[in-house]
Amino acid sequence: MNLSSHPELLELLAASHALGTLRGGARRRFESIAREQAPVRAAALVWQSRLSSMTELQASVTPDPAVWTRIRNMIEAEQSEQAMQRQRAAPAAVPAGPVGWLRSLALWRGAAAAGALATVLAVVVGIGLRDELRNAPTVQYVAVLQDDKSAASMLVTFDPKNRQLVLQRVGDYQTAADHSLQLWALPPGGAPRSLGVLGDQPALKLAASASEMRAVPALAISLEPRGGAPAGSGPTGPVLFKGALIEKML
Repeated sequence: MNLSSHPELLELLAASHALGTLRGGARRRFESIAREQAPVRAAALVWQSRLSSMTELQASVTPDPAVWTRIRNMIEAEQSEQAMQRQRAAPAAVPAGPVGWLRSLALWRGAAAAGALATVLAVVVGIGLRDELRNAPTVQYVAVLQDDKSAASMLVTFDPKNRQLVLQRVGDYQTAADHSLQLWALPPGGAPRSLGVLGDQPALKLAASASEMRAVPALAISLEPRGGAPAGSGPTGPVLFKGALIEKML
């Protein structure tokens, strides 16, 4: 199946794969397709990167004292329920009267506290997720740069909101100390244009504009002397990785 022709389904499957809700045979089929189709692999990597960046941005929150009170109420309610279940299972009859009524009251109070706690946690998580999604970078273009054996080495996304290219290493290629990797735009019918020299960090960002990315159908990375190719020249070393730049729906 060509998932690239079904962008909404592709986004749904990629998000489910990153969240871990895509399981069993469906997950194995998606991973098999991703190995064969670069756009599917790119969508999966984008969602994995998006979710991992959200967890990094999540600030620690100290729970309100009322939360701990509700948790204690939940534990006490559970203990009361377990005690009642043990008594019902025992041969002796459960004594009737005020004691049983008070236990039932404690159980209902605990259940109500549990519901309130679940509501509070849902609201807190929802607000945090909404704020993180609002501040998360958007993706307009994506490229998976591969070597001559079709092994992915670099995931490149363009964020128009922050006007920057975001590069993430997904392969294990290591650059020698006396060499650098350099990213090039490959415009149709024109000479390669340098987009920047890459450092050794696993992820980095380069300034770029939507207008210049719109005219770039493909990207490439070459191996250059330390510091990059001379200004105004094209690649002087071998091209190690390349791939098409694909426009995504925002």
